[in-house]
Order: sequence, then C-alpha cells, then structure tokens
Amino acid sequence: MKEIKVNGKDIPLTEFPKKFIIKTICGMLKSLKDVHEIKDVEICFNL
Repeated sequence: MKEIKVNGKDIPLTEFPKKFIIKTICGMLKSLKDVHEIKDVEICFNL
C-alpha cells in the first residue's frame, strides 16, 4: 500500500491497519464478476 490520503492529508498506517484494509478490499473485489487475480488496485472517490 503506497498511501492513504483523507482531505488531502497523508494518513500514516502501522502494519495491522494496512493489512486489514488490503485484505478487506481484496476480499470484496474478488467477489466481483470477472475479477480473478488482483495485482494492482487504485481507488479514488469524492464524497
């Protein structure tokens, strides 16, 4: 995981939350149709 930014501010993460976020997102993505292998993920959204 390269970075997480919230409102333009870098959010530092220790190993546990970093792994938790990665595993959670990968688990959700693997359940999507036509997602067989995950090599790279980019997520960007505005609320």
